[in-house]
Amino acid sequence: MSDEIKTQSQTPENKSQEIALDDARRVKVLSPSMLVFKRFIRNKLAIIGLVILVFMFIFSFAGGLFTPYGQSEVFKGTQTIPKDYAGATFNDELRYIVKTGMEFPNSARSKFILAVNKGLLTFDSGDSLYGYSMEGDNFYKIYALVPKVTALLLAGQYAYNDPDGVLTADLQTAFETAISSGMDSFELNGAEYVVQKAGKAYNLCVSEDLALASLMVMDAYDNANSNAINSYEFRYASEKAISDAITSFTFDGNTFTLSTEEEKTIIYDASGAAYAGISNIIVNPSSSDEVLTAAFKDSVREAIADDTDRFVYEDETYFVDDVNSNYYITRNTETLLIRVNESPSSEHLLGLDGNGMDVLTRLMYGGRISLMVGFVVIFIELFIGIIFGGIAGYFGGVIDNILMRFVDLFNSIPFWPLCFIVGSVMDTLDMNPKFRIFILMILLGVLGWTGIARVVRGQILTLREQDFMVATEATGIRVNRRIFRHLVPNVMPLLIVQATMGLGGIIITEATLSFLGLGVKYPLASWGNIINAATDIYVMTNYWFIWMPAGLLILLAVLGFNFVGDGLRDAFDPKMKR
Repeated sequence: MSDEIKTQSQTPENKSQEIALDDARRVKVLSPSMLVFKRFIRNKLAIIGLVILVFMFIFSFAGGLFTPYGQSEVFKGTQTIPKDYAGATFNDELRYIVKTGMEFPNSARSKFILAVNKGLLTFDSGDSLYGYSMEGDNFYKIYALVPKVTALLLAGQYAYNDPDGVLTADLQTAFETAISSGMDSFELNGAEYVVQKAGKAYNLCVSEDLALASLMVMDAYDNANSNAINSYEFRYASEKAISDAITSFTFDGNTFTLSTEEEKTIIYDASGAAYAGISNIIVNPSSSDEVLTAAFKDSVREAIADDTDRFVYEDETYFVDDVNSNYYITRNTETLLIRVNESPSSEHLLGLDGNGMDVLTRLMYGGRISLMVGFVVIFIELFIGIIFGGIAGYFGGVIDNILMRFVDLFNSIPFWPLCFIVGSVMDTLDMNPKFRIFILMILLGVLGWTGIARVVRGQILTLREQDFMVATEATGIRVNRRIFRHLVPNVMPLLIVQATMGLGGIIITEATLSFLGLGVKYPLASWGNIINAATDIYVMTNYWFIWMPAGLLILLAVLGFNFVGDGLRDAFDPKMKR
């Protein structure tokens, strides 16, 4: 009977029951780390968090190795856009054509405008005298007045001052007649004279052609004729013909004909070829690199006269936009532009951002920085917190009191205002973006270690009274070894849990600072400064693919660290498990 029982106990079924993982005898032989691992993997949320974190690390650190683009690579492409080509407006300021060899300074031009407004036919500027005649509508001929003879009436007789000896008997008679009749000018033997009153004296002046003033602008159809067209003589002959409504005039032995159409007049030479165009509409290129032909300007003027919004010149369409009597001429031009806010495509799976950079690539590189900042900051916090907390907890007394007051001092520092101040200083100094990251990590680490120090101190205050610490003291182990080789390792499970759960908060803090423009700066990418694009309401509502993926990655990363932290806490301390 005993042999039968022994045989049954050795059956495969009983043998498998003995080695089952949930068997009490099997659990007894598991190491503490194996027990923690078993409890951790049984937590479904912890496994989900671990999978999320693995994905984040692969996406951030391995993804950047396989993407064909760089995080700062800008994509450009040609696009047909309306581009300013020229501008046109009705001229409302007089333009001056000064005769060769003569001068008509700006001060004299101002006096001329005043004389026209006041209806005076003569004016002076400095020591010079001037006169003008109205040759047509807004067309004036200006001449210099040179005094030749001065007459002073004394006791009914004129006393003359004739330094050049030009006063003949006929000229004297005409001069006196003009004075008595109150005439401003007279003509004698084909010469024109001007009478100017200066107090009790009268000056007999000879006029010399000086300049023309007109609202018209003239363009040569052939640049070789520009000098002739813009000469005083040609401008006077052509504009005088227009004012007198005649269809031809002679200049330099050549006959020219005129054809007037609404806003422009075309002057043809003897062969019938277009020689010059004249109009009161000014047409100028938008760029100094462009040269506008007279034919193009004629087309613009025709479009303005016809009140049309487009015209064709040399098989190319131009568009006319009227803004407060200023006309802007544009044309569609192939231009190399940055491809901003481009929707997702097979080439760029998450599209392009406002700087023309691949969003997916920047998310990968941004993940590196966000995760790196999180781990470096938590390492700084652990390093400082363990040292201060370990020393304070082990020694207690006065040392504990001093170190805890130092912790309170750090807790009194306003975190966000200090971050804003440091960020503003770095902006003012125009600090290198890579160096900013190190400053940011140090700042977050130095301001965030106090919580860990308090946890370590509290745990060590409990552990230092246990038997194993009495044994270390009895064996003569140095104080630093007691703290960092025997006490701190017993606190590590709790620190691991706290560090894991704190990583999510650090990532959110970095993202917030970068979102506010105080953290990681362009051209470097982080998930926070990618979301910064959402500060533009138009981008936020129309280009979700730019900022939403970064927000989703931050959400997943924080959830992943929190899930893993909860799982580790339950694994290290199963009594905490609900």
